[in-house]
Amino acid sequence: MVDEVKYADAKYALGSYQHTRRMVLAVLVVVLFAALLFGQSLFPPETLMHETIEMVGVLLIFLGVVGRLWSTLYIGGRKSSEVVSGGPYSITRNPLYVFSSVAAAGVGAQIGSITATIGFAVLCAAAFYIVILREEKFLKEALGAPFKAYMARVPRFFPRLSLYHEGDTGSFKPRLLLTTLLDGLVFLVALPAFELIDGAQQSGILPVLFRLP
Repeated sequence: MVDEVKYADAKYALGSYQHTRRMVLAVLVVVLFAALLFGQSLFPPETLMHETIEMVGVLLIFLGVVGRLWSTLYIGGRKSSEVVSGGPYSITRNPLYVFSSVAAAGVGAQIGSITATIGFAVLCAAAFYIVILREEKFLKEALGAPFKAYMARVPRFFPRLSLYHEGDTGSFKPRLLLTTLLDGLVFLVALPAFELIDGAQQSGILPVLFRLP
């Protein structure tokens, strides 16, 4: 009975961290969107550099969304009960945050700016850092020695590709995959939204307050 209560408390605690993660992601997207309303690239629209950066950004957004789905296939519903170390979790302990940062870079690229591309990725990773530390503290207490050994072997954030192994996805939970997909749609919404912003800036409806290289 005591173990069941502890497990329920653990699931509740981890659920609150995951809720915080989604809130951080939503707030971050809103902040980035607001910044892009009044910013513009030094590379004029329709130029090769501007268009190339935007296209790279589209690829980064799709890579981020697909990567988040891939990560959920492995971690869905198992994070508080066992150490998941296969697939994306074999090369980084926080692939969901890594792929979210990749997608954020893609959002920044929609302004046609290299600075915004890199800056948005760094800002996203920094925003998740506190959440990562809180999760690690909880998981060390909940999972003990196996998780500490996993921490010693696999990097916290930047992937180490040489460590990759397929591992086991466990039981597949479509509901969790759908939730992750819906979370990732906020990045895809950036594509048409920033095209509208671009048009509004060029027509003078929106003022351009700063320009980025």
